[in-house]
Amino acid sequence: MKKIFVIILFSVLIGCTAGSAAFTEPQSLTLATTTSTENSGLLAYLLPEFEKEYNVKIDVIAVGTGQALQLGEDGNADVLLVHARAREDAFMAAGHGVRREDVMYNDFVVVGPPDDPAGVRGMNDVTAAFQKIAAAQATFISRGDDSGTHIKEQAVWQNAGITPTGDWYVSAGQGMGAVLTMADEQKGYTLTDRGTYLARTLEGIDLELLVEGDPLVFNPYGVIAVNPDKGDHIQIDLANQFIDWLISAPIQERIGVFGVEKFGMPLFTPDSQPWQDRGR
Repeated sequence: MKKIFVIILFSVLIGCTAGSAAFTEPQSLTLATTTSTENSGLLAYLLPEFEKEYNVKIDVIAVGTGQALQLGEDGNADVLLVHARAREDAFMAAGHGVRREDVMYNDFVVVGPPDDPAGVRGMNDVTAAFQKIAAAQATFISRGDDSGTHIKEQAVWQNAGITPTGDWYVSAGQGMGAVLTMADEQKGYTLTDRGTYLARTLEGIDLELLVEGDPLVFNPYGVIAVNPDKGDHIQIDLANQFIDWLISAPIQERIGVFGVEKFGMPLFTPDSQPWQDRGR
């Protein structure tokens, strides 16, 4: 009886050991990205597939592009998904990143209250629209957070020859979703990426798309692998694996249909080199 018990116990222990060997803890990858990719729902749509396929847990830090780049510079992220090309190029030139790839693009639009007190509805010149908003001193909610959207907004004000000041100009220091909520509540205008705006319309905001189609507010996104010289903790191999996956033609195709079912149009347009090279 004792011998049978020992054999059973040994078999159980062997089985547990084999089970432990078969189970592998997921690797961890830190992605610093923008609030627009999160607020639009794109990350929730894409990332679970990568996590499942590669047994990876992606820790997402969604902040403004400036903050995301700073996280990379400080070695507090492995990979970045951002949208401020001049800043990205400077980041690479300074040696903080070792690889940058184009991913996708959309555009910025001006949204505002249905009664449109500044009279910008239907314009396709964002600079002229900003000038009219300033002249009317109509409420304008700025991201004010050094994000890609905020950087683009500042460029438009500069192009308009205006330094916005006064009670009508509100610097929120918030992400895109929160700024759209503020603009809706205060019946103000704001500059937003199209994707986040469309996603928020499902939540019942009354803001209307008033100004669109200006090449000045083209909005490209890039993915960057952080320099592993930042520390041994940087997951450079995993970062490159993620980049290869993100820019691959199948995932680009998924990006290209994201939003079509809900909005009748994609929220982002795929733009990676493998996507452009397909079929050649």
